[in-house]
Amino acid sequence: MLGRRCRTGLARVSPWTYTRALSDRPPLGDRPLRSFEDWAELQLRRAEVGTLIDIFSQYGSNRTQENTYKLRDATRRPVPNAAVSSLLAAGAHFGHATSRMNPNFMPYAYGVRANATIIDLDHTVPLLRRAANLVRAVAYAGGQILFIGTRADLRQIVKTAAGRIGKQGYYISDRWIPGTLTNTAELYTPQVAKEIITIPDLVILLNPLSNITAIRECALAHVPTIAIIDSDADPRIVMYPIPANDESPQTAEIVAGILSIAGREGLALRMEEEVMEEEDRQESDDEDFWDMVAEEKRSGTDDGLQQEPEDDDAWLDEDSDEDLNEGSEENMQAELEPTEADSRSDEESGDDKRTRKEPQGQRFDY
Repeated sequence: MLGRRCRTGLARVSPWTYTRALSDRPPLGDRPLRSFEDWAELQLRRAEVGTLIDIFSQYGSNRTQENTYKLRDATRRPVPNAAVSSLLAAGAHFGHATSRMNPNFMPYAYGVRANATIIDLDHTVPLLRRAANLVRAVAYAGGQILFIGTRADLRQIVKTAAGRIGKQGYYISDRWIPGTLTNTAELYTPQVAKEIITIPDLVILLNPLSNITAIRECALAHVPTIAIIDSDADPRIVMYPIPANDESPQTAEIVAGILSIAGREGLALRMEEEVMEEEDRQESDDEDFWDMVAEEKRSGTDDGLQQEPEDDDAWLDEDSDEDLNEGSEENMQAELEPTEADSRSDEESGDDKRTRKEPQGQRFDY
C-alpha cells in the first residue's frame, strides 16, 4: 500500500527530481533494518525505483533477461528468423583485415575499425531471409538439400541442420571428393548413377573458400548454392550470398539453424497439403460411393415398378388357362351326359329294339 501511494504521488513531479533525491540518500544495504522507519524508507525507495522504471521504460530497450540473446541459444534453440542483435552477439559483423578485402565485397561493408572490415548486417538480414525462403520452397517441392561444412567445428552443425529436414537433408563434414557431381558414373558406377539421384537440388556451404571445388561443380551441374561470404571472398561465386563472418561457429550455427528450420517448415507444409489432398480424395470417394448406392436404390425401385404389370399379366394368363381348363372339362361332361334329344332318341330306339327284340345294352355316342 505504501509503494502504491508513493507511485501515484510521485508521478506528478519530474523524474529528474527523484533521480537526484535517490543519489543524495545514503544506501540502506550497508546497514541492517533496525526499526519500522528503516523498513518504511526501504519500501519508499523501492517504490521510487519502480516509478522511474515505469517512466523511462518507454524510451529504452525492450530487452529483458528472458528474451536477451545468449550464445548457447544458437545450439539449443535456433531462431526461425534473423535478427541483427543475435548476429551481433555471435560476431557476424567482424570481417578480415582491410588488406584482404575483396573489391566486390564493398557493397556489403559497413566501414573499417582497427584495420578490420565491419560487415553491414542490415544487408545480411534480408539476404538471409531470402535464402530461407528459397530453402523453404525447395523443401516444399520435395528437393534434396545438402549442407557442407568441412571444418572440425562445423561438423556437428551441418549434421544437426540436415537432421532437421529429415529424409530430404544431407551433409558433408569431412572432405569434398572432386567429381562428386561431375563424374558420378566413375564414382558411383553407371548403374547406381542411373537408379539413384546423386545431384542435390540445393547446396548450402558454411565455409565456401575451403570448398571452392564444390562450388565449381555445382555451377557446372546447374545447382543453386547458398554460402556465408566473408570480406575476403567474392560474393559472385555463389547464387545466394550471405555476408557474414565465416570463421565464427556461432554465426554458422545461426545461419544453419535458420535455413534448416525454414526447410522443416516447407516439409511440414508439404505434408499438410498431402494430408488435405488425401482427405479430399477420401471425401470424393465417399460421395461417389453413396451416389452409387442411391442410384442402385432408384434403379431397384424402377425395376420393381416395371415388373408389377408383368406379374399381373402372368396372373391373367393363369386365370385364362384355368378358364380354358374348366371349359374343356365342362365340354367333356356335356359330351358324356346325354341331352334330352339323345334321351328321346334312346327311347325311340328302345321301342324299336323292343320290337326288334335286340339285346339290351348301353350306347355311348362320342
